[in-house]
Amino acid sequence: MDSRPDHFLPKVADRLALARSWLPRYTGMPLDKFGDYVLLTNFSSYVTDFCSRFGCDFYGEGRPMQAVTNTDGVTLINFGIGSPNAATIMDLLVARHPRGVLFLGKCGGLKESTELGHFILPIAAIRGEGTSDDYFPPEVPALPSFKLHKFVSEKIVGRGLEYRTGVVYTTNRRVWEHDDAFRRKLQKVTAIGIDMETATVFIVGHHNEIARGALLLVSDVPITPEGVKTEASDKEVTANWSHVHLDIGIEAMTEIGEQGEQIKHFQY
Repeated sequence: MDSRPDHFLPKVADRLALARSWLPRYTGMPLDKFGDYVLLTNFSSYVTDFCSRFGCDFYGEGRPMQAVTNTDGVTLINFGIGSPNAATIMDLLVARHPRGVLFLGKCGGLKESTELGHFILPIAAIRGEGTSDDYFPPEVPALPSFKLHKFVSEKIVGRGLEYRTGVVYTTNRRVWEHDDAFRRKLQKVTAIGIDMETATVFIVGHHNEIARGALLLVSDVPITPEGVKTEASDKEVTANWSHVHLDIGIEAMTEIGEQGEQIKHFQY
């Protein structure tokens, strides 16, 4: 660690200039192509689906991330998997500073009553991933923007669908199903689901003053031996529920823009 006084440290480009340079670098999309409302996902199939619906230009082939924007000004970004990637995209989005960001992710269900295809609209996320510690102390909760989640909730109910609320646990661990101690920990914290990005999206969004939310699709129930995700089971979930998952996200972020819905109730 450099112990020299700050005035001896070399100057670097300011944060906003870096984001404006790196957001197009990571996605291949020019800054003026990004919309006011952003959907985030981990899945290339969502990008393909989005493109086929709207006939929009695809950016990011051969790059770490892919991005598309429709004529309504809704941008969809596939940022990859894991909390470091989630932090990266939420940091880079300061270059555009969207009015709202909704993460469309998958999660593992942690309740025996949870079923594949259930939607979870998390009221908070437990910061078990570590990445968010670089932004705020551990006692700062990872929370979504209430107004954004309220609007998403209305879109789900308007379709005659059900969803669950609760706290999700975000971890950097990909293979944990064999770890009995970790499984007992998950029981103690009474989380409804587990994923690898939600807490990071919430915390880095808070840090960057970006309204944010998450709509999670239960893709497996790893607390039971027969419920651990496999390639076959994941394909089934994608085939049966990913289309409506994307539908809800697009509808919510499009209509919230059309109505001029004020997501923030106050100025930071």
